[in-house]
This record gives sequence, structure tokens and C-alpha cells, in this order.
Amino acid sequence: MTSGADPEAAGVDDRDLDRVRRAVLAGAATLWRDLPWRATRDPWLVLVSEVMLQQTQAPRVVEPFGRFAARFPTPAACAAAGAGEVVRAWAGLGYNRRAVNLHRASVVLVERHGGRVPAELDALEGLPGVGPYTARAVLSFGHGAAVGVVDTNVARVLARAVAGRPLSRAVAQRLADRLVPAQDAWRFNQALFDLGARCCTARDPRCGACPAAASCRWTRAGGAEPDPAATARRRQGAFAGSDRQGRGRLVAALRLAPVSVPALPAAAGWPGDGLRALRIATALVDEGIARWHEDDLALA
Repeated sequence: MTSGADPEAAGVDDRDLDRVRRAVLAGAATLWRDLPWRATRDPWLVLVSEVMLQQTQAPRVVEPFGRFAARFPTPAACAAAGAGEVVRAWAGLGYNRRAVNLHRASVVLVERHGGRVPAELDALEGLPGVGPYTARAVLSFGHGAAVGVVDTNVARVLARAVAGRPLSRAVAQRLADRLVPAQDAWRFNQALFDLGARCCTARDPRCGACPAAASCRWTRAGGAEPDPAATARRRQGAFAGSDRQGRGRLVAALRLAPVSVPALPAAAGWPGDGLRALRIATALVDEGIARWHEDDLALA
């Protein structure tokens, strides 16, 4: 395929892609990060790891992943447990809604897919909490499919090394699908992740250590400004004193035991703000993380 088949990817032909592809594969061993979920090709455990990695840095996922995989090695084991048990096993990761969605996905896998993780994109995207990125990651890392897997790191590599200009999400995905080799797609996609994490970083990229530097359009142009991978960074509000902090404290308390309504403010870290604590508790119930049991709040 040439760039003429995709007007939005003008200037990116098969030779450009082949140069980057060969450079990434040649440097895969030097880029490698030894992460526990890379030791499995089980689609379920791949799905678990990808949900855990959403909005969470890889080092924070290592210990919880091992614990969770041992507790829920199959969709059936996860589905048979209550959502509260899954939230308990999620300790240390935050964003507990992901745990509830993973439990819901396991139920769907058991009820509709015979306890197996499907190898079809539409079926994967139909699972609770699974979007286009996660679905493609499961296809590639769990089923060995030759599909591009575009996270933030990979999108940055594509914009700088392949296109030399900013890319929309859709165009980045199309370029990734063209770039991934028909053989050894698993290793190639992992190497792209590692390239973005180790060398092609958002700030202060280490172009001198990058195995794809000689093939990188941006590097060959002298790293000219503006950076093709530059994006507006959203600033998140302060964590201390936030609802996010209160939610985390309350869920941590619920992992130990139910919490009575009068004890909600203290459990959330707001001893004098009962209305705020009750609002957070109600949100946890609405999201399926917790439930009311008489006058106590408990994990679902």
C-alpha cells in the first residue's frame, strides 16, 4: 500500500514504514522492559493487565497484577466472585470503577462467550470497560493478531518517526496497522511501547539512544519545532482534599469492613462534612462499587 491510498497519510509510503519497522525490530532487545504480563499469552490475563494499565504507570501495576492473576486466573473465577471481592483484589491501583467493569466483563465472557475471551474486535469492544485500544491490545498480545496497538507512547513515535507531523487518532491507528509486520506482531508492538517509554518520551526525548533515530523524520529534520507529538497537557486538580482522595479513603475502609452512615465522613477523611461524604458514597453505589446494607455502606 502507498500513501496514495490514504490522503491523510500523504508522504508516508511503504519505504518509510519499512525503515522504521526494521529499526524497531533490530532494537527490540535493547529496549525490552521485563514486565510480568509479558510472560503470558493468555487473553484473559492480557485483558486484566491492560485494564490495570489504564491511567496507571506500569511499575504500580506489577504487584497487583500478580496478586489478581493468582486470585482470578480465569474469567469464570472472576465472574463467580462478587464485585466486592474484585474491588478488594484491586487494592493499590485506584480508579476502582475499572475493577467493577472487569468483573462485569468476566460475567459477559462466561454468559455469552463460554468463558473465553473472543478474538473479534467487535466482540471485545462490546465488553464493559473495553474500548478500541484495549480491544486491539488483547487481539495482538493475547491472540497474536497483526494489528496496530496505539497508546500515548506509540502515537508519539508515529507522529515523530513515521509522519513527522501531528496525527489524529484515526490516522495514527491506520499508520500503526500498516506498520505492524504480519509476522512477530507481538514483539513489534511491545518494542514500540518500549521505544516510546524509554527513548521517544514526551519531554526530553533521548534521540541519541534511539535505535530508530536514523529513520526518524523528526530527528532527520533536526528536531525542529514545533514538536509533531506536542499536545496540550491537561492539568488535573490537586489530589489533596479532593473528591478523588475521599473516594480512595472510603473504598480502602470498605475493603476492611462496612461503614455506617455516621462514620462515613471520618472514613473519607472529612470528619466535619457529612453531606460531601454521603455524596461520594452515593456515587460509589451508582457505579456498582458499593451497596447499601441497611444503614451501612459495604462493597458491592
